[in-house]
Amino acid sequence: MLTKSYAYGKNHWLLDADLQTNLKRYWPEYSEHERTFSKFGELAGGLAYEVADHVDRTAVPLHVMHDLNGVRVDRVRLSPAHRDLLKNMAFINRPPYEGSSWHHHFALGYLLADPGLYCSLIVTNQTAYAIYKYAPDQRDWLEPLLSGEAWGATWMTETQGGSDLGANTTLARVVDGVWRLYGDTKYFASNAGLADCAIVTARPEGAQAGPKGLALFLVPRLDENGNLNFLLRRLKDKSATRAVPTGEVEFLGSQAYLIGEASQGIYYTLETLTVSRLANAVGAMGLARKAHLEALFRARERSAFQKRLIEHPLVRWDLTDLAVRTAAGLSLVFHAINAFDRAWQERPPYTIAYHYARFLSHLAKNRTAEHASVCTQLAMELFGGLGFLEEVTVARLHREALVTSIWEGTSNIQSLDMVEAMHKKGAHEPFLDDFIPRLQAVATSEARLALQTIDTVLENLGMLSRQEVQWVSKESLTQLADAAQVALLYDLAQVGGERYDRLARLYAHRFLMHEPYPSWALTDKEVWWFIEGD
Repeated sequence: MLTKSYAYGKNHWLLDADLQTNLKRYWPEYSEHERTFSKFGELAGGLAYEVADHVDRTAVPLHVMHDLNGVRVDRVRLSPAHRDLLKNMAFINRPPYEGSSWHHHFALGYLLADPGLYCSLIVTNQTAYAIYKYAPDQRDWLEPLLSGEAWGATWMTETQGGSDLGANTTLARVVDGVWRLYGDTKYFASNAGLADCAIVTARPEGAQAGPKGLALFLVPRLDENGNLNFLLRRLKDKSATRAVPTGEVEFLGSQAYLIGEASQGIYYTLETLTVSRLANAVGAMGLARKAHLEALFRARERSAFQKRLIEHPLVRWDLTDLAVRTAAGLSLVFHAINAFDRAWQERPPYTIAYHYARFLSHLAKNRTAEHASVCTQLAMELFGGLGFLEEVTVARLHREALVTSIWEGTSNIQSLDMVEAMHKKGAHEPFLDDFIPRLQAVATSEARLALQTIDTVLENLGMLSRQEVQWVSKESLTQLADAAQVALLYDLAQVGGERYDRLARLYAHRFLMHEPYPSWALTDKEVWWFIEGD
């Protein structure tokens, strides 16, 4: 790995002042866990980096259909290093269920970042979440799921529907007092072959059409007689996230256990998707940060045209862009995490606090995916021709980042869900209550522009027809997220110092004014260089 990566072998917690600043702002108790974070930061920049590369290149999960006796088992074979690492990292799912916070879990997920490794952990977390909140009769699963003795999964989408959950056709029927599922294919089934149980959407016989007719079920890998309870049709070939086994699963009378009330299944499902979208957002920013670190060390170590890269103005411009995007995106996602942490114990029907947390998750998931894609691509460019080669880590980081804009909903879906949260739940009202005072308290032209952006976007949306709102919703989603990031960077200056004030101004110039970064950033080393040494 030393021939592939500049960031390998370094403690990624110690290098990330932005993460520590966000935790100081939203969860001051993090200081009680610094030893855990430091140890995990060492793992994230060391063994996890190495295993992710090993799995990606030479040890992808393999489908094992039968055991030695010819019995159908539908398991996946992981490399020993992959298997052991996942078990050693399973503890990151514990905090929310054991008296800590979601900040704790997601900070660890951010440090890990690798989507393939983190996906196996987060879908297990979603399974634990549904059981913890809504299926007390299944709580015997919790400790195995949180210890790495068992793995979970979330199987919602189907071939004919994709993100349209209302198009699901998997049928749930009570047979001799037992729920049974019948369905052709859950087509994007992460952790397939690894999962010991999964939460699955299905429509109870006679239920209404559309998403509100769906219920949520827990489906174990083995039925009560120890027989295989569902079939893994195949594992999918993927260009990225190769570490997570993803396949197609069939239910042929599979034994299932109803989670909570059947009529509330769509709401339970959307809750678990909110957890996953926040994980997607922190994973995206974690990838952006890893690319950022690779670029920083590259700029220090590499020379061109008789000067180190760090001395070239255009390289400093690129490093400024990386610093602004990573700091801003991280501020947005931790603000969303903080809102979710306050509201996650709510049950349907929810208060406005939960709807606002969901609203923020759409902003964060969408904008962080865009930041990650740009940051990882920019890092590749700073490596020159080397950055395009699979033998260098930044190429894999970019491949992995591309999936964050797709997993758990594209920008189209995020935009439509944002509009729904505004129109049906009034989620933009707490957004205004949250951000207008923040921006009014900052007496700068950039803050006034962010405030004007929010007012203009919401006013325009209020004047349009439903179809016209959808037409502009993606741009509106981005604009609201960008204005929010300006406000949040200013807010971080209270705990992180004046650097965040300057980052806020830079973000506003680039993403609200659509202008180049001001030239004063060229010599502001604190903006674009924040690791020790030069």
